[in-house]
Amino acid sequence: MSTESSLRTAPSPLLIAVDGFSGAGKTTLATEVAAALSSRGSVRLFHLEDIYPGWDGLESGMAYYRERILRPLSRGLPARWQAWDWDTGRPGAARVTEPADAVVLEGVGAAHREARALLDTVVWVDGEEAVRKRYALDRDGSTYAPHWERWAAQERCWAATDDVPAAASLTVRMVGAGANPAAALGQVLAQLSGADPAGAAG
Repeated sequence: MSTESSLRTAPSPLLIAVDGFSGAGKTTLATEVAAALSSRGSVRLFHLEDIYPGWDGLESGMAYYRERILRPLSRGLPARWQAWDWDTGRPGAARVTEPADAVVLEGVGAAHREARALLDTVVWVDGEEAVRKRYALDRDGSTYAPHWERWAAQERCWAATDDVPAAASLTVRMVGAGANPAAALGQVLAQLSGADPAGAAG
């Protein structure tokens, strides 16, 4: 598959999941991937944090994402969904994500087991927990701090029975020792082009 001239000719979007635990750098990578692909066709970027129903909502959020976002987009249809209002702790505004040549789907659980059959590419963003925690809290500050362990426990519970890294098309590191964000972006773009990711990044 080449991304040089266009991203996709089929009626359904190219669906790219960027998954990993909190603080791994998923949002940064997904944003950069979407920006890089935008010169080659229409691109949408979807953040799962917009739909998790609160700090205990990882599992139900993944199910909602799969049914309300992935399934319609995989058929080339608009995804109609309701955002979660984190300030009030209640459902918020109704929104629509239109199909595009490519959709980058970012967040914890973006490539969970039941979702993978609907995806074209899975990228796992890795990182040590201590580094991820520091990165996440530096980014989100006091908002996230009281809930870190509460959310991390859900991540660990999910990961214990769903080995996304083993199923991923590519694993990259965005924060911590050995991290090279520019190389990570190059690896993802190479993966999408069908090239050797290591060679493209080097």
